[in-house]
Amino acid sequence: MELSFSRPNKEIDQMISCLIEAAGDIHDAGIIREMILSTLKIGQEVDYQADLKLINRTLREMRFTARVFGPYRDRKKVTIFGSARTGRDDEMYGKCVRFSRMLADNGYMIITGGGPGIMQAGNEGAGSENSFAVNIRLPFEQQPNPVMYRNPRLITYKYFFNRKVAFVKEAAAIVVFPGGFGTLDEAMEVFTLIQTGKTSPKPLILVDDDDGYWEQFFAFVKQSLLVKGFISGEDFSLFTITKNEREAVEVIETFYRVYHSMRFIDHRLVIRLNKALSPEQINTLEEEFPELIQEGEHIDSCGAMPEEADQPDLLDLPRITMKFDHHHYGLLLAFIHRINTF
Repeated sequence: MELSFSRPNKEIDQMISCLIEAAGDIHDAGIIREMILSTLKIGQEVDYQADLKLINRTLREMRFTARVFGPYRDRKKVTIFGSARTGRDDEMYGKCVRFSRMLADNGYMIITGGGPGIMQAGNEGAGSENSFAVNIRLPFEQQPNPVMYRNPRLITYKYFFNRKVAFVKEAAAIVVFPGGFGTLDEAMEVFTLIQTGKTSPKPLILVDDDDGYWEQFFAFVKQSLLVKGFISGEDFSLFTITKNEREAVEVIETFYRVYHSMRFIDHRLVIRLNKALSPEQINTLEEEFPELIQEGEHIDSCGAMPEEADQPDLLDLPRITMKFDHHHYGLLLAFIHRINTF
């Protein structure tokens, strides 16, 4: 029998409905129905066991991720990347401890890879009670650090791609200390996700050392990427470089001073705010950022859309909405920074 998402599947649909009812306490039964259908279709279409094992393990890891992070959905979290080889006596280790401690004092939780070096410094500064560790199975370097050992917020992944989803999806900001290939891989992925709009806008902060690790990177970006046209000038809004941990905290706090969050609804960008903007402030945004708005459109203030009923805790927030030109996600970061000046 060929199964379909859009057409009735006769007795299969009845069996799925009975299964959902028998399990009880199922949220969003329509989505669960599609997931069960997807699983059955995988069984029909995929005959290579290694692929089946990968799909199965991926779903199990993502389920456990949602279970661990779910109770802390109302608290902002900051993901910290950096070298596993940074020693405890290194300048950057102490800087990371101080940085994460300041964040925890301001109510944030910390997400690290759960290993040694900068990861341990992040967990140490925030304390185990304010920390998550999304670990990865490796033949070296990546045993859980002492701060997170046996912590209920420790998750160990088999696949890097699942781990990366947790790092970015759950974070209100990403902070990157100097590191090796793994750190650069994580940083470049976040650059790409923000630049292309595949994750929500968020601060990306590169914390530098006295040798100018990130300043050298910045010089390379200007000389080898910008000059050759591989990126545009607005992409420099994607990140901030600082040597000061207090400034890094201030960048995160300022980003959410007026701006709260955003989502797309029916081809419109809806930006949720911590306070309403005046008509004069909205006019200023239109005048300063015409590239962001599709031709003939305007920025409008509004309340919650019916589609946002799935986020009841955000319904009372004021909003602005517009038809967004998807070519300018770098400029969207500058737009948010401008909102936060009001």
